[in-house]
Amino acid sequence: MKRINQYKKLFQIEDQIELGALKTRYRSLVKQWHPDKFQDDDPLKIEAEQMGRQIVDGYHFLVSIAPETKEANLASYQQTIMECGIVDFKHKGLLLEITFSDGSTYEYFGVNANVFKKFVNSDKQVRFAKRFIYEAYLYRKSKNGNSED
Repeated sequence: MKRINQYKKLFQIEDQIELGALKTRYRSLVKQWHPDKFQDDDPLKIEAEQMGRQIVDGYHFLVSIAPETKEANLASYQQTIMECGIVDFKHKGLLLEITFSDGSTYEYFGVNANVFKKFVNSDKQVRFAKRFIYEAYLYRKSKNGNSED
């Protein structure tokens, strides 16, 4: 959630993410922080390079969790969660990453330690996830089945 809030703040998004507004703000930030605007000896050039990377990363991340993107990929997501088993999972902070048998990996945001412990200790993890994780938390696809990002 910290990452989401950080990128929303960078792009000055207060409510729901709208792709059109996000793209406009992205272009504006790229122009503002493009490293070519600064001389090699300018101390802001290094900051501009770092900001450039953060802007690109933030844009791709926010696009991946935008409602329009989720809606476009809903059929694929539902097929994965209904037909595929869980191959691997990792939990760090409030982020749960689940890898499915089709090779795709999804990140679920805001999953606290208590829910994760119940998931791990469940004798039927897929069933538990279907009931309490898949539709309950903000998610994004982080990796495709063929290991692409």
